Order: sequence, then C-alpha cells, then structure tokens
Amino acid sequence: MTSSDSGTQVPVPIEGKIGAVMVVGGGVSGIQASLDLANSGFKVYLVEKGPAIGGKMSQLDKTFPTNDCSMCILSPKFIECARNPNISILTGTQVEGIAGEAGNFRVTVRQEPRYVDEEKCTGCGTCLEYCPVNILDDYNENLATTKCIHIPFPQAVPAAFVVDPSQCLFLLRKECQICCPTCNTRAIDFHQQEKRWEIEVGSVILAPGYEPFEPQAQSEYGYPRLSNVITSLEFERVLSASGPYQGELVRPSDGKLPRRIAWIQCVGSRDTTAGNTYCSSVCCMYAIKQVLLSKEHEPEMETVIFHNDIRAYGKGFERYYERAQGTPGVQFIWSKVSVLRQVKENGNVVLRYLINGTEVREEEFDLVVLSVGLTSSGSNRELAKRLSVDLNPAGFCRSSPFSPIETSRPGIYACGVFHAPMDIPDSVTMASGAAALSSQLLVGERGSLIEEKGYPPERDTSAEPPRVGVFVCHCGTNIARDVDVAGVVRYAAGLDNVVHAEENTFSCSIDSITHLIETIQEKGLNRVVVAACTPRTHEPVFQEALKEAGLNPYLFEMTNIREQCSWVHMGNKEVATRKARDLVRMAVAKARLLRPLYQLPYMITHAALVIGGGIAGMESALALAEQGIEVHLLERNKELGGIARRIHYTVDGGDVPAYLQGLIRRANENPLIRVHTEAEISEFRGYVGNFTTRIAAGADKKAVTEIAHGVTIVATGAAEFKPTEYLYGKEPRVLTLLELEEEIAGDSKRLAQCSTLVMIQCVGCRDRDRPYCSRVCCSQAVKNALKLKEINPEMEIYILYRDMRTYGLREDYYQQAAEQEIKFIRYEADGKPEVQVVREGGRDILRVMVTEPTLGQRLMIDADMLSLGAATIPLESNGELSRLLKVPLNEDGFFMEAHMKLRPVDFSTDGIFMCGLAHSPKFIDESIAQAQAAASRALTILAQEEMKAGAVVCIVDKRKCTGCGVCQKVCPFNAIEIEAEEKVAVVTEALCKGCGICASSCRSGALDIAGVSDQQTLSLIQAL
Repeated sequence: MTSSDSGTQVPVPIEGKIGAVMVVGGGVSGIQASLDLANSGFKVYLVEKGPAIGGKMSQLDKTFPTNDCSMCILSPKFIECARNPNISILTGTQVEGIAGEAGNFRVTVRQEPRYVDEEKCTGCGTCLEYCPVNILDDYNENLATTKCIHIPFPQAVPAAFVVDPSQCLFLLRKECQICCPTCNTRAIDFHQQEKRWEIEVGSVILAPGYEPFEPQAQSEYGYPRLSNVITSLEFERVLSASGPYQGELVRPSDGKLPRRIAWIQCVGSRDTTAGNTYCSSVCCMYAIKQVLLSKEHEPEMETVIFHNDIRAYGKGFERYYERAQGTPGVQFIWSKVSVLRQVKENGNVVLRYLINGTEVREEEFDLVVLSVGLTSSGSNRELAKRLSVDLNPAGFCRSSPFSPIETSRPGIYACGVFHAPMDIPDSVTMASGAAALSSQLLVGERGSLIEEKGYPPERDTSAEPPRVGVFVCHCGTNIARDVDVAGVVRYAAGLDNVVHAEENTFSCSIDSITHLIETIQEKGLNRVVVAACTPRTHEPVFQEALKEAGLNPYLFEMTNIREQCSWVHMGNKEVATRKARDLVRMAVAKARLLRPLYQLPYMITHAALVIGGGIAGMESALALAEQGIEVHLLERNKELGGIARRIHYTVDGGDVPAYLQGLIRRANENPLIRVHTEAEISEFRGYVGNFTTRIAAGADKKAVTEIAHGVTIVATGAAEFKPTEYLYGKEPRVLTLLELEEEIAGDSKRLAQCSTLVMIQCVGCRDRDRPYCSRVCCSQAVKNALKLKEINPEMEIYILYRDMRTYGLREDYYQQAAEQEIKFIRYEADGKPEVQVVREGGRDILRVMVTEPTLGQRLMIDADMLSLGAATIPLESNGELSRLLKVPLNEDGFFMEAHMKLRPVDFSTDGIFMCGLAHSPKFIDESIAQAQAAASRALTILAQEEMKAGAVVCIVDKRKCTGCGVCQKVCPFNAIEIEAEEKVAVVTEALCKGCGICASSCRSGALDIAGVSDQQTLSLIQAL
C-alpha cells in the first residue's frame, strides 16, 4: 500500500478485483471477520468509530453459560488483531460513502483527530495524572469518572490515550495544555485535524453492532430519576473486576451491598410502546447470568426475575436456566411489573406486580436492574443509507432466509447484531460466514496484498545460565482481590535464577505485551514465567511475545493463579496467596530446565471432506469448492437434502423445496465436488492438513474409496424425536409439527375438515431425558398456525407452551398469530397437558386438558387434530463418528465445540469443524451461516502451503525402547507405530498431541514428552 499527497490509500495495482476487505465495526463480530480474512490471505481494514476495538463485549463482566471472564477470552483477539501485519486498525473512523461495484469498491472514510500520536504514545499515564478535567467514563456507563485525556479501558487496542474534544479546555477555550509538557514522548498533538481519504477494497463487511435501549424514554421505569434503578449494562460494570467498584457488588447510589435485587425483563423489547416489537434474544440469559454472579458475590442475597417468557433457546442455555432455578434465593415470576417509587428513608425501590392473574403485590427491593434490549442505532441507519443497503422496519439489515449474510448490495455483507439481535456465538459465526463470502468473491486475489509477519533471529541461549523473569497479573481484581500480588512478586524475586519480577494490572493487554518484549530484551531474560489466568486462551499470546523478543517460544511457563488460587479460595487471601507462591515457585523450578523446542513443517493437502449432505453440508462444500478447493461430500442416504426435505416453507415465506433443489443441483454440477451417497466412514486417520479417510459407498458398501484431505467438516444433521406420549403412534390424528407441515403442503383433506387443532410444545425436550431446548419448535408452531389460518380462517387453533421462544425478529410472527386469534395457553413443567379420546355426539374427540398457571384453572379443549412440537435430537451415529474422528460430544449427544462463545464451529482437534444440526438445533438460515463459517475457518488452513507440527510431542529414546507396542495401543491419536526393522517406537509428530499417556505407560522409560519431561515434572514436585 502507498500513500499519495491527497491521503488516498492505494493498494498495489492489480487487474480486476482487489484483494482487500473493509470490516466496519470493531466489536467481536468485526474482529472475528478480520482475523479469518487476514489468516486466509487478504488485507483487512478494520474500521471502528470509537477510540478502541472491543465493542459492547469488552464491557461485560462474564459470559453465559460458561461464566468465562469476557475480557479474558476477548483480549487475546485484540492482540492478535493488533500484531497482525495484514490488519490495519482505523479507530475514530467512519464510512462516509462508497463507489464502485463488488470486487472493486472505493470507500471514503473520515477519521476524527485523537490529539495523541498512536505511534509515539507509550500509555504511561503521566498526562492523565496532570489533566485537571474530570469527565464521565463512557466505558463504565458513567458510573465513574476519568480524565479528559484517557485510555478507553485497561486492555484497549490501540493502547494509546485519546482526548475528549468536547471537554478539553484547550480545544474549547485555548486554555491549559498542561498535558503536553508532561508527555516524555511528545505524543500529544492538538494540531491534529480531521482526515478524509479513500480506501480501495474488493468487499465490505458491516458489523457496527448495536446500542442498548435507553429506558429514560419510558417514564414508567423511573430511570434515571430513581437512583437505585439501573440498566443491565450498568450492572455489568458494577460486577466487573475492572469496573468502578473493582468487582464489589454495591449500589451505585450509596455504596451499600444490596440484599434484594429485582430484574425487569423486556425493557425496550417485545414492546409496541417502545417501538421495538422484536425480541432482543439475549436479555433473559444475561439476566440469569447476573443473578448467578450476584449470588456468588453474596450467597444470602434474594433475587427475582420478573419475566414474560424465559428464552433459554441456545446450546447449554436451558441447563443454565435450570441451575438458576435450583439456586436458593432465586425466583422467576411470570408477571408484568411496574416501578412505583423509591423509599426516601432507605432508597429502596417499590415494585407492583400481579400474581395468579388477580392478586396484586407490592415489594421493596434494594436495587432494580432493567434488562434493556438491543437496538439499531441511528448511526447504523445512516451507514446503511450511505452504502445503499436496505434495512427492515426494525432497523436491522434486510436479508433473504437462504442468504442471511448477504445484503441488498452485492459485495457488501452483514454480520452480528447489524443483521438481527443475537448472542456472541451467533455473531462470531456470522462473522466467519461473512469472511467466507468475501473471500469467495475475491478468491483470485488471495495473497496479492498480504505481507508475512517478521521475527527477529532467535537468540541462542544454550550457553547462558537460566535468567528467569516472573510477571504476576492482577487481572483487574479477579486475582488481586484474593491474592497479595505484590507479596507474590517479592517472593518470586528471591527465587534462584530469577533476575526480574514485576506485577501487571493486565498482563494480556497490548501495552503489557509490548513491555514484556522490551523487558526480555533489556534484561537479557532467557526464561519467562507468567502467573495469571488460564493457559488455554493466553499461553499462545505470551509465546508469540517471546518470538517477537527473539526467544524460543517454548522457553515459557505459565501458571494459573486465578482459577487455582483467587477463585477457588475466594475470601481467604492468606490461603490463596500461599498457594500462588507455591505455584510460582514450581513454575520457576520447571522454567530453569526448559529447552528450546521446534516445530517441523509439512505440506498441506488442499482438499476437504464434508460429512453430511444436508443444507449445512452442501453449503459448506459449495463455499469451499467455489474457492477452488476439491471437496468430497459424504451422505449416508441415497439422496442429498437431509431433514430439510421435510420442510416446505420458512416462517417468513421462503420456498424451501425450491431452494433445496437448487442447492442439490449446484452441488452435483460443481466439478470440484465429488458426491458420495450411501457412504459410511470405515477408517479415519491423520492430522490437520493431512487426513486420510476410507469410505464404503453404495447399497452393498462394496465401493471402497480412500480420500486424502486437509480439513474435515462435520455436518451430519439431526433427527426428529418420535414421541411416546399424547397418543402419538396410536391415534392417527396426532402428528408431529413436521408431519403437520407435510400435510399442509400436501393439501390434506382432513386438515380442510378440521375445525379445532391443538399444538403441544416441548415434547421430548426440556425434560429429564433431554434437558435442552430444541430452539425451533415455537416458531415452527407459529409458522404452521399462520399457514392454517391462511387455509381456513375459521379454524380454532390453540398452542400450549411453557415459554414461547420466538426470539429475535421471529417475535413479530408470534404477535401476528395472536392478532389472528390463535390462542396461546401456558403450562408448567409439572402440569403437562393430558390427552384422551372421548366419544361424544357419535364421533371420537381428542380431549386436551391443561392447567393454566396464572389463572390456576383447569381448561378443557376438544380438538379434531393434535400436533406435537417434538424435540430435535442428535443422531445415534454421532457416537461412532465421535470415536472415529476423536472429537467430543456434549452431554446431549451433539458435537461439542472448542469454545462456546469464540470458537463455535471449531473442534478442539485442529482441522476439524462442525456446522448445522450436528452442532445443535437451529433454523435453516442459522445453519447456512454456520456452514459458511465452517468453510471460512477451514480456509484459514487450506490457504497455507504448509503447516508446522506441534513441538510438545513424544520423544523416543531408541536405546531403551524394546518395541513392546504398549505405547502404540494406548495412543488415542494413532501417533505411534512400531518400526518393522528396528523394532522401536516411531512418532508421527504432526499427530502427537503431547498428552503423555504413552510416556506414563512405557515399561522401559524410553518415552518422554518434550517440554513436560520426567525431569521437569519431578522439578515441579520437588519444588512443592
């Protein structure tokens, strides 16, 4: 890229399309899209209107349903973006216009002055100490103050200060400027001006995020008039270890511990008076999360969630909900609530609500949290207008049910909450899907504008005595609240071979990483120990820092003093600190013995295996094939299509059979896709980049084929549960919802004659056998009910439900159904409906009886037909495939992803991905997005020519090996074979995961694990 005098950034000239993508929005969705694109060969411009990337996720305390620290899992992504040479982060920048067409756009951007030179700023904070102007802190939701010149938040990227021009005395009145002489690097520049320039890109991805609903627009909630009524995002900052109260749960009004807290749901969602009829999708779950976290802070606290329906529809959500229900002191009350007043004497808030449809109650709560919805901001609407992208009436991106990521303008794609309200994993999935579509458009320009990341020569430390540096992290207050960090640092400084020890507020922040690199070089460190949080997410970050400092990345040891000390010994600082000292001492002992390790390169097979020929499998196969990748598509049945063959229309009118037939035709006609029907896997072996799969195909399974491929995508689908209750299988008038849909599509005569139809939801799920929600059933019921009303407006339709989970924009169809007098009757889990056949008036009637919990009345409905919302269940074959591929299933039998939030389509086994119903129940559009996401993740591997094997692998001492073969038998990854001539064990390093089972099983002590040798392990034990 070159810069002209006019400020235009001009990529290296190429013919036709441009191998660069602009991603608009620096939240988690924009970050994921940027990383996928950069790692698969494209230049990326990441444009963020705020002063730092991170979006709303950076403000969260924890994430549901795993309760992972939000910033702890997000900050490694920040660093990966910041240190990727193919991602240019443009903060304080907005898109003003676009010209051109798909493949060749010219985007005009405008960047506000930061008044601080990012290149010069070291983030030392001296300017902040001298600045006389205090302002409200946006990051902390105005619950605290910061200075006019400040860093947006501790782990911010870029880690440079920014000046608020609306508050700066110099910019307003030419007064002050005291910050300028205090800056040692002369980074503060009040002469910076607004910049405008053009950037040439081949495609654009829109991920500008959302704005939380502002409840002051609705006076009935008393916000912000009542000081102890706060929003859910404010409560996140109250809970957060990096928040204004350092993670102490207090009332912002007076600093007191609240003993009773109420959450009010659907504030700004599902509300016609607020103008937002849709469901915001996440509010129920984040309220449950906040309840559970509050109970961790204060176990005796009383908490109440006032709700309409609890929408725990996602993977793992229902169990999280059940966990909350089973927690003492947690109540869920199905009721509309109003805020009456705040008690003058104690500041408590009085709420009024209805119980059992008749009883009015008034209760005092110390604190009331408004679960505010997600809205499309005015700036998002302006952005869409400037780019000529159509929005729906709610202000979100308009899209087709069968191309959910594409916008109305070719070459521009949408993901995250710009598309619709959604949770983090769905946002991440759509982001990867958008990256796949962008790279598909620009496939011919892959690699044309990228540069390789350079590292300094690796320092030879073989002749040096160990010089250990120890870095102990506060993790905000996650660690420091229960561990004496300064004391641990003093203790570490006195250990043998430790030449440097220090504490960091956040060791994983970009400025701390930069400081770590500088310290290694300045102090001549040749071993590094970081005592912080989990190595699972952070070890690669620190190892990369060692490489940038010129050290071998395996001269690094990390010890977890958050989960292992501060969290498990919460409230006992002495015990937590003593254990932290022990863990640091052990880590230093092992670090002294660390030796450089190296990864061996190997070539990649540029082909893919997709297992499953339903919608998800075909979409992922096409996404790869259309980028020049050879794909083998396996289907166990005679025909492609999967369970979608039984679906005829979407709730918004999409023609599923037409779409499906087009998809099948494209898959069969694509020259790079080889379709194998009636195919089963008999053998699977290999490693990322080089897998080999043997399949048997045909009715007799005699056609055996061996396939070499670099990646694998699991898209095996799911099945419909066959109920054993409600007379299903005994009474022909009792159908599942899919069977009902087939009858509707087939113009069934008995449906035409049906005057009353009842649907019963949650059949076969949300129970003891299957404690999960099948996600699609509520919308499926509404869809069929609306279709039936089209056919026969006089038909009486009843939907018996526990919670109507028509999340997101599907809520509008729920409202539409209610307006068409489709009757919704709620029932409790312990009051399930009863069905019997009774003979009256010379005909057999299906009599349905159910207790409505709000009214407490037993209702009786006589029906002509009954339809059951049957669960989506995993395939029985999942277990065998799990064993063959050595990938895990969750407790429900669906395939389990590497990380629920940030790696939703990856397995923990490298090179294997998942999508569609194999992952969990979902809608067609969600399956399509996930299929494209799986292809994007696969392309980050297939875009490379070679990979490197892991360095932490088994090492064989041939002098000791007897060739007994025990190691070969116990290895779960088939990484060891006994060499025929020498009769010794031989390790395929690319397959080995360094698990150590072989070494612990070796009778002759011939096997060891590099980086975790017997000697190193004994040093840990001896140090303890």
